[in-house]
Amino acid sequence: MSMEKVGKSAGSAAGPRIGAIVVAAGSGTRMQSGVKKQFMDFMGKPLVYHAAAALEDSPVRDIILVTGAEDVGYVRRNIVEKYGFRKVRAVTAGGKERWNSVFAGLSRLAEMGYGERDIVLVQDGARPFLSREMILRTCADAEAYGACVAAVRAKDTIKIADRDGFAESTPDRRLCWQVQTPQAFAFGLILGAYRKLIADPREQAGITDDAMVVEKEAGRKVRLTEGSYWNIKITTPEDLPLGEAVYRYLHPEES
Repeated sequence: MSMEKVGKSAGSAAGPRIGAIVVAAGSGTRMQSGVKKQFMDFMGKPLVYHAAAALEDSPVRDIILVTGAEDVGYVRRNIVEKYGFRKVRAVTAGGKERWNSVFAGLSRLAEMGYGERDIVLVQDGARPFLSREMILRTCADAEAYGACVAAVRAKDTIKIADRDGFAESTPDRRLCWQVQTPQAFAFGLILGAYRKLIADPREQAGITDDAMVVEKEAGRKVRLTEGSYWNIKITTPEDLPLGEAVYRYLHPEES
């Protein structure tokens, strides 16, 4: 489906429903801050606000915010209600690992009646530069291929290390991509893959993203969809000044 058709048909009888899960349940220890990373002030608003706002202003119909169990009330009051998010249908407690949190979000969408051919996007709450164009591209590729991830081609040479910290091999840079979010899927595909993962603890080691769950548990290839080099993740203290500079560049009207 083209990006134009995604924008017109989302949430209509003619097209699939589009849901989104914003993952904001991490402890943020690498940020070395007294405030959890996803709630830190970023350009005047909580960091997680920016991803949720991009999804609010898009063809996405339903948003599930997944956060720590102790933060559910805070998020409802200080983010959803304070900023008037209309599409946030639930604030849900996540789990110890990222995949626990994503499964919690998928389960809420399943309770809301999401079906086999509906689409779900999974977005990191710490990526504040999600754009409407990325949302449309990933939705279109999820419908066309069943599974996709926003990604950009690696600019640097990549080295594969051995266990002792020495370079073991050098993959062809033309084949190397850096994966971002959103990651988008046909709902039935990703839910089935996650149910298999949850059912077998032996499968859970080393899971780092949702695409990996689909690759491992459903045996499906995942499409690499054009992301953006601006689409950085705020993870450590040095990311903050970089993120602020990117924000000012992308929003000169607010400078």
